[in-house]
Amino acid sequence: MDNLRAQMFTDIKQREHNILRNVYIWMTVGLALTAVVALSVASSPTLLSLFLRNGTTFLFVIIAQFVVVFYLTARLDKMSSNKAIIAFGAYSILTGITLSTLFYAYSGLVISRAFFTTAAVFGGMSFYGLVTKRDLDGIGHYLIMGLWGIIIASVINIFLKSEPIYYLLSIVGVLIFSALTAWDTQKIKRLNESYGSDIDEETYIKLSIIGALMLYLDFINIFLYLIRLFGNRNK
Repeated sequence: MDNLRAQMFTDIKQREHNILRNVYIWMTVGLALTAVVALSVASSPTLLSLFLRNGTTFLFVIIAQFVVVFYLTARLDKMSSNKAIIAFGAYSILTGITLSTLFYAYSGLVISRAFFTTAAVFGGMSFYGLVTKRDLDGIGHYLIMGLWGIIIASVINIFLKSEPIYYLLSIVGVLIFSALTAWDTQKIKRLNESYGSDIDEETYIKLSIIGALMLYLDFINIFLYLIRLFGNRNK
């Protein structure tokens, strides 16, 4: 048993398989937690009033999201695996609170269409990241630049209020985060390889959590951009 346990951490390929499995499990748990919280807040007048009808509280939730992500990514090496798990769970809960607004902005049909389309797109691109022999680092930098471009253009469009630009940014957002899904999946594999055979259980768990967060963010953003597209079509 001890030999099998040691092999799980020292055999790079076996460890890659195990980490990726854990990444998808943790990501799924995070998404499920987000969905439950979003539905619970949207269904409860008390929670709805507490989080969404109070502008100060809602702003606090949004700021808390950024703080948790920064904390998890910046201090991953120094924190314990338990703290990493708690931080990921906290982020999933906070995201669920903010996404509860979708139940009022869009119909259930639009939300379900966006979710299942997101699952298909995410699954396909993540699988591509797993199996491709192409080095995706070359496009990664351009994707990050494109992401910043979308953020800046979205801020500008708040004032312009242009529907064509809104629609175009949604399409570009889906394309960028779909490509980021493949890139991040490959990045998880390379993170595992960078440790060689020198890894302990704490690091193993933290790699699984940070990988889950990366793919979780890709999934959520694809979903948000798709729901904007599907929502426009159903107006």
